[in-house]
Formats: sequence, C-alpha cells, structure tokens
Amino acid sequence: MNTTMVVTVIGLIVIAVLGFLGRRTPTNSMDEWTVGGRGFGAVTMWFLQAGEIYTTFTFLGMAGLAYEGGVGALYALPYVPLAFIGLYFLGPIVWRRARDRGQLTMSDFLTDFYNSRWIGLVAAICGVVFLLPYLQLQITGLGLAVELATGSKSSSNFSMVVAFVLTVAFVLWAGIKGVATTSYFKDALMLVVLIVLVVAIPAHFHGGIGPTFTQVLHQHPDMLTVHSGTYDRGWFLSSMLASTLGVLFLTLPHTWPPLLSAKSPRAVRRNYIFLPVYSVGLVLPMIIGFVGIMSLKPGSNDNAALLTLAGQTFPDWFVGVVVVATAATAMVPAAGLIIGMASLISRNIIPTRSPRAQFGLNQGAVVVVTLLALVLAISRPDLLANLLLLTYSGLDQLIPAIGLALFVKRFVGVWPVLAGLVVGEAVVIWLTFGDVGFIGHINVGILALIPNLVVVAIGGLIERAVKGGVVTEAEPA
Repeated sequence: MNTTMVVTVIGLIVIAVLGFLGRRTPTNSMDEWTVGGRGFGAVTMWFLQAGEIYTTFTFLGMAGLAYEGGVGALYALPYVPLAFIGLYFLGPIVWRRARDRGQLTMSDFLTDFYNSRWIGLVAAICGVVFLLPYLQLQITGLGLAVELATGSKSSSNFSMVVAFVLTVAFVLWAGIKGVATTSYFKDALMLVVLIVLVVAIPAHFHGGIGPTFTQVLHQHPDMLTVHSGTYDRGWFLSSMLASTLGVLFLTLPHTWPPLLSAKSPRAVRRNYIFLPVYSVGLVLPMIIGFVGIMSLKPGSNDNAALLTLAGQTFPDWFVGVVVVATAATAMVPAAGLIIGMASLISRNIIPTRSPRAQFGLNQGAVVVVTLLALVLAISRPDLLANLLLLTYSGLDQLIPAIGLALFVKRFVGVWPVLAGLVVGEAVVIWLTFGDVGFIGHINVGILALIPNLVVVAIGGLIERAVKGGVVTEAEPA
C-alpha cells in the first residue's frame, strides 16, 4: 500500500469517526434522524446546505467543465445566489408549515397540501429514481479519484466499499447530526486543499494565474467566451435557469431535511443571506480547469483534469490529502442523499403500521439504496450515465406541484397536477433518449416544463368547469 493509499484510508476513517460523534447515542425516531429534532442553528445549517454546493461533481466536475467548455462553466456561479434570494422568503414558509404539520419530506408537504397520498407517492418515486444516479455519481467520483491517484482499479473498488460501508454505518447511527459533524471537516479540508491547488498548480505549469489566462487568451481565445458547440448560449442560459428553478422550488428531495432541521425561521433567513457568498468558491476548481487547457493532452479525461494536474505537481502524501478531500465531497453529500431517499421510501412509498415499523423500514432502506448504488458504481459505472442527465431535468417537473403549494390556495386539484407531472416526465425522457435534433443544447427540463404547465392549466380549467367553478378538497388516497 503506497503513501497515497495510506493517507486516503486514514482520511476515510476520520470522516466516519466524526460522523459517529455527531450523536453519542443511537437515534430511534424519524424526527430526530431526519431533521435532528428541528434544533439546528444557522451555522450548522450553513454546512449542511453547503453540502449541495460542494459535491464530487463540483470538486472534479467544475474543473473538467472548464477544461472542456471554458467559461461556459460559469453558469454554476449565479444560480445559487439567485435561488437563495427567493428562498429567503419561501424557506421560512416551508419551515413553519412543516413544523406545524409534522412534515419531514417533500412528499409529506405535497401529500398534506393536496390531501392526496397519490401526489406524495408519485413525487417520492420520482425523487428516489432520479436521485439514485446522483448517489452513484458520488461513489463513482470517489473511485475515480483513488484510481487516478494510485493507478490501481482494485484500490479504487476497495476505497469505494470502505468509504460507503463507513458512510452507511454513521448514517444509521446518527442520521442528519452525523452529516452535520462531517460537513464541518469536509468544507474546511476542501477549501484549504482548493486554495493550495489554485495557487500551486498555475504557478507550477505557467508561473501563476495571470500568465495562465494570458496564454489561454492568445492560444484558445474561444475558451474565454460562451462559444458555439455543446456549451453554447442556449445551453448556458437554459442550464442556469433550470438549476435556479430547481433550487428555488426545492425539487431535490434531499435538500428538505437540512431546511426543516432549522430551529427557527430566523436561522433559515440568516443562512440564505450568507450562504450565496460560499458559491464564489466554485471559481477555484474552474481556474485549475483552465490550466488543464494549456497543460493536458487534447482529449484527456475532463473529469480527471484536477487530479491529473495535482499528481504532476505534488508529492504522494499531498495527493493523498487531495483524494481525502475528494472522498469527503463524496461521502458527506452521499449521506444527505441517503437520508433523503430512505425517508421518502419509509414515509411516502411503503406504508407501515407504526412509528417503530417505519423507522425499521427506514434503516433497511438506507442499506438497500446504498448497496444498489455501490454495486452499480463497481459493476456498471456507465449504466446510469444517460439517466444522470434526467436527474435535474426530471426533478424540475415537480416545480408546478410545489409552486402551487407555496404560492396559492387550492384552486387546482390533484389530478391536473399529477397529469402535468406525468406529461412533463414523458417529454423529458423523449427529449433525452429520442433522436431529437431540433432542440439544440437547450436544457430538456426547461422545455418539458412548458407542456407540464399547459396540462396543469387546462386540467384546472376543465376541473373547475365540471365542478361549477369550485375545486373541492381531494379525498385522501
């Protein structure tokens, strides 16, 4: 076992130990496990919600996207601040309603508002299906980091198994409190590593950040503009819009537990004031991607750009530290994904007779979803590659359902909303997998929202006409 691997294994154990320390005794209630008893302050919420900003995809993917698409990667900078402006007002509304009604998941919220288990069930199934490839991405990213650093596929598989056995263990023990304690370590380590990388790598290859961009300007000026091709203006604007709407309307199910874990609306608002500043850090891996434009061979693996450059710049022990930072950006967000998915399964998909049975089912779901993602990551790493494209586009189809529940009183019943959701998802699948050339590179989630909204509007008008202009409360399913 080389130095890099030794440092990596030690780092994985440290992350797990911090997760266990999040709770001194095992939790046995869904309220404590999923939302921490709704007792977190703004600082803890900061780190929990930052987990969605900094994942394996961010750490490796932003550098890769800049390497492949130049300044097109900058689409990721504005959407979090834009969405959080709206969530400053919407977040406390969601928090109050969830506290008063005992809601723990997005599907709880929808089930209660529409008074129908069907809408909650469909939303929960969509959430689990579309989050599974996102969970696999975290596992695969960690394996890629270890494989690039060690040159060993067996070391990669070993690290993935160890990392996610440890993740499951501390998630089962401590729930969201374990995610909170590991988030502190993950963000501190990641920022330190990124700062070191962004100073040392440009200096090592080109004499600094300024000279790097001077060379890019002279040799690859197209990379400093949103140019034609895959990452054109249509892709840039529609991707930014889709991401903004997805975050604003809380369509990602795993973002609900951190929000609902707040101890007060004031903690929610304070977090949304200061957290957007954190997204500025996304520029750091992008800078490393621009170094790759000048330093890596054409056609190199874009997602490997950051680790390849780090391996050419630093000694083995520090490469190990970089891999640990990558592992942290995989394990901690993955823990949040696992909590979100398991909560949906136990509360909204499979009915149970008692709180104790529900919590037992929840614990089983943690193991099952993680094992499924781990097996797919090891045996078929590309199996869900196309489905990954559906994650944000598919979940964006929940925007009408959640938006109506947030902004208006009941004037559209559950069936128009369900019909719009089904149509939207069908269009997303068609545009993603069909041989459709007329849409260019526009985000399919945005395109699918149009027929989704049209179906909801027409269905609402028909429903009101049939019922004499009055939408009655739906019967619970």
